Amino acid sequence: MAEIRNYTMNFGPQHPAAHGVLRLVLELDGEVVRRADPHIGLLHRATEKLAENKTYLQSVPYMDRLDYVSMMVNEHAYVMAIEKLLQIEVPIRAQYIRVMFDEITRILNHLLWIGAHALDVGAMTMFLYAFREREDLMDCYEAVSGARLHAAYYRPGGVYRDLPDTMPKYESSKIHSEKETRIRNSNREGSLLDFIEDFTNRFPTYVDEYETLLTDNRIWKQRLVDIGIVSPERAKALGFTGPMLRGSGVEWDLRKKQPYEVYDRMDFDIPVGVNGDCYDRYLVRMEEFRQSNRIIKQCVDWLRNNPGPVITDNHKVAPPSRVGMKQNMEEMIHHFKLFTEGFHVPPGETYAAVEHPKGEFGIYLVSNGANKPYRLKIRAPGFAHLAALDEMSRGHMISDVVAIIGTQDIVFGEIDR
Repeated sequence: MAEIRNYTMNFGPQHPAAHGVLRLVLELDGEVVRRADPHIGLLHRATEKLAENKTYLQSVPYMDRLDYVSMMVNEHAYVMAIEKLLQIEVPIRAQYIRVMFDEITRILNHLLWIGAHALDVGAMTMFLYAFREREDLMDCYEAVSGARLHAAYYRPGGVYRDLPDTMPKYESSKIHSEKETRIRNSNREGSLLDFIEDFTNRFPTYVDEYETLLTDNRIWKQRLVDIGIVSPERAKALGFTGPMLRGSGVEWDLRKKQPYEVYDRMDFDIPVGVNGDCYDRYLVRMEEFRQSNRIIKQCVDWLRNNPGPVITDNHKVAPPSRVGMKQNMEEMIHHFKLFTEGFHVPPGETYAAVEHPKGEFGIYLVSNGANKPYRLKIRAPGFAHLAALDEMSRGHMISDVVAIIGTQDIVFGEIDR
């Protein structure tokens, strides 16, 4: 009689459901997974080592390229670490702008996640819906920083510039008549804040559409319920954070438990799961859409009524205004020194963490008093989640591995670094 033995199969790195450059070696017994071995490093770009050879300011754009779906939140942790060592005060308006864009980024991240996750499981429409909303929020990124993806908008001491008073508008073309273009531009007549407010008014209806399509959909539930169950104790032991941890029923959110910037002034709730399966993690993120929307509304209201500076006036850290630079020798020198040599950070070490859309994103920074970090270590949330893929997949089918990778919301820029 022929000997029955397990066989191994490569899942990725080019597989469309592998979410980036994941090479997953699956040991299979028929179609049941006995072992899953993630091979990483195919996107390694030495971000931590590069940051040690760049001035503090030059490394801000590198942060965008870590988790390239949650750009500004990565920058946030990095500039917070620098600000802790420099002991500089960030203007309150800049703090509100940061919180608002953190939550816009959270929605952007979750939109891509639900689009890709649903597509992996077989729901095509969701991907198109999610990208429709992402376009509006990408326009907010572009309006404020000039870039749709890699913003480099946060700076040590505040943000690059204040919110613009106008929004870019669509132009009529052969495809879109003037009348159509007027309709498309109807919510772009005011400032960026007006546009964001219009989005927050529309967005809950969109989330209802997503939930109508998926939440009680029997195929969706058959694919997600009781798949990849992680108990609360095990989730903590594995180093889970963010929706992966909250999906297992642990109420842990840095925005509430260790508030930074102005999160302690915000009114929002922490959604928590019950069963710790893929379906609960889905429900947690869907509720996070609504809670982020609430926070953005509060920020918009405050920012409307409270003008003020958006970056520190310490010109050893932040550049002087262009007008001042061209009229004052002292400010010219500050500008020149800042963009050639950079600022020096006092010796010491610090850790700054933010509630990233995927979990706890932290920057451990060691300074020896020079104008570049002595050591930089990134705590990426996706790394711990991917490490648990083997445990979560065992005993499930190959098709369930796709659902588990989707629910982990993995992006390889931060895992490979």
